[in-house]
Amino acid sequence: MWKVQQAMEGERLILNLIGRLEGTQLQELQQLISSQAASREVVLDLDQLKLVDQETVTFLALCEALGVKLQRCPAYIREWIASASSAK
Repeated sequence: MWKVQQAMEGERLILNLIGRLEGTQLQELQQLISSQAASREVVLDLDQLKLVDQETVTFLALCEALGVKLQRCPAYIREWIASASSAK
């Protein structure tokens, strides 16, 4: 189970991802990011993200490559993103 909390910080939209995020939930997150990214900077705060699957790691790597900032990313998720990015 996961949830997202939204907060504005100046012109930046901060999306706080909380809980367990799996590939089956990524479409909803992608739609939220896409609806906001054209008009403001989007930041994903991963501090409270507890568990992710491989599909989510790939998604986060793609988000970062497209300019979405990853904030307070847990070290294990950062390592997996680096591995996913270097595997391409």
